[in-house]
Amino acid sequence: MPRVLRPLSLIGLGLVVGPLLGACSPISLLVSATGVATDTSITWDVVNSVQRAVNARCEYVPGSIQRADLARSGLQECALAVATRDPRVWRALPELLDKGARVESCPGSPLVALAEAQPCPDFTSASPAVLGAITTLAETDPRAIRHDVFRMLGCPKARAAGLDRILVTWLDRGDLEPGKLSFSPLGAADPELLVSRFGRELEVAGHKPETALDGYDGMLPSGFEVALRNSNWAALDWWLYRLPRLANLAPPQRGGQLAWVPLQRVLLPGFLQYPQTQRDMVGFLIARGANPRQKLPSDPGKTVAAFAAQMKSPMLALLEPSATAKPVLASASTTTEPRAALLSAQSAATLPVRHAARSQPQALGNLDTPSSR
Repeated sequence: MPRVLRPLSLIGLGLVVGPLLGACSPISLLVSATGVATDTSITWDVVNSVQRAVNARCEYVPGSIQRADLARSGLQECALAVATRDPRVWRALPELLDKGARVESCPGSPLVALAEAQPCPDFTSASPAVLGAITTLAETDPRAIRHDVFRMLGCPKARAAGLDRILVTWLDRGDLEPGKLSFSPLGAADPELLVSRFGRELEVAGHKPETALDGYDGMLPSGFEVALRNSNWAALDWWLYRLPRLANLAPPQRGGQLAWVPLQRVLLPGFLQYPQTQRDMVGFLIARGANPRQKLPSDPGKTVAAFAAQMKSPMLALLEPSATAKPVLASASTTTEPRAALLSAQSAATLPVRHAARSQPQALGNLDTPSSR
């Protein structure tokens, strides 16, 4: 008989606890990994108005946040940081600010936490009030002026929502003065923004392409790497025209890393966001000075061409045309000088197609320039 009662008791317990786990309750917030933060984010107490507002499981009622709860929210981190990092609870940001939540009380910038969690959130789905709250967080907190936030506020969805105006504000009021930042705005700029008028204004303001290669405090990759990964031809032309050496060697962005070779990087499966552009990309880089015989910093005894041969890359024919070309009779006009042979092979290669659908700002509206310009 006890063996029968035990399963029944477990079923009964599940019927009681199950609804609590799925509801907006202290139990659900403590045991759910999809709650406001982690299982230590709130105390074992009655769920207060702030906890409800910043939890995606709870129904949010505008005007429900109590000022007294802001001082004793029960959260182990700043309420603004919790609400900013998770787009599902952006709804609470305007009211949190209206009720007295101050960004100065957060140990770090809430926008930095958002940029590290989601490099380009769907700002286009946010209400005008939420966009206004995000703008307030960016314009009133100097700690928000960081590499990753700069990249996020210039990304396509941010430009479509008009948040790139924040970058213009930072530039106009002197917040982006050269030499006083932990990053280079040119290196942090989204590739599309880099080749817009705003990118030119950054150069006029004194920012140099050379400093864009320096290390920075951030999690997101460098602007040059993003342009390479996204096959953004205009941005790549910008970088390679100003810094031709990037065709063969890109510097490390963080301590402990090695320099890397763009021509080798684009051969790696999964690196290019649009794999169908690989052949065009290889030809594009070679035409701009990339040397297939460039040695790899991670393996000095190996060249890019040797790496391609080892991985049986279909790009080997572009990297070593002589390996697949049919022999021809020498003539008076034929040269055996390796550099000339390489240039000849390059001129015969098909020029890379300009993938306009992937790089034109019109795909998300007129995003060529910051929306306030």
